[in-house]
Amino acid sequence: MKITYYGHSCFMFDDGKCRVLTDPYISGNPLTRISVDDVSTDYILVSHAHGDHLGDTVDIAGFTGATVISTVELCGQLIQPEGIKNMAGNIGGSLKTPFGSVKYVNAIHGSGIPGGLACGFVVEMGGKKIYFAGDTALTADMALLKDEGIDIALLPIGDYYTMGPADAKRAAEMICPELTIPMHYNTFPVIRQDPDAFAESLREEGLACRVLEIGETLNYG
Repeated sequence: MKITYYGHSCFMFDDGKCRVLTDPYISGNPLTRISVDDVSTDYILVSHAHGDHLGDTVDIAGFTGATVISTVELCGQLIQPEGIKNMAGNIGGSLKTPFGSVKYVNAIHGSGIPGGLACGFVVEMGGKKIYFAGDTALTADMALLKDEGIDIALLPIGDYYTMGPADAKRAAEMICPELTIPMHYNTFPVIRQDPDAFAESLREEGLACRVLEIGETLNYG
């Protein structure tokens, strides 16, 4: 299982058979080191419709043939009219996929579209469970994720628009993943944070944390 970080909230999960891309904010991202044309993926997870998360979804899905996985409202308003393959679900639901499954979980954040909800995902892939939080505030619902047996939790730490480091630490304590990876920080001045300090704060509580450099790949499992 390989996880590559492209910056902000954009990751690639690769189990050697399928590739899953999250929130592909690439062309407008001042920190990313790849271009949209470099991306090859089979699925795209979109947590909500804000520009720094929906990002280049339509373009990437258009030239790769990838299937977009998101909420009913987002797919219905922004993806289906483009003729793009999609799997539309909603909070609490699970979708079976060739690589495993995707479960929609709660996120407290604006959706970016009328009538929609933001979400996070629990991705089962390559024998591992990855919690991709999307943009969210700290929520008591995260305590329920402990029973999911999360291997890797991808948590925003930027503050201002999402959880900051202190609340992200509390989230990790509630979820108890094998490994936490911070995301959604330093892209803009208002979300500038020290990810190494966040990682150290988790380690002090006996929680493993790994800060990925942009473009770095983690081999896990």
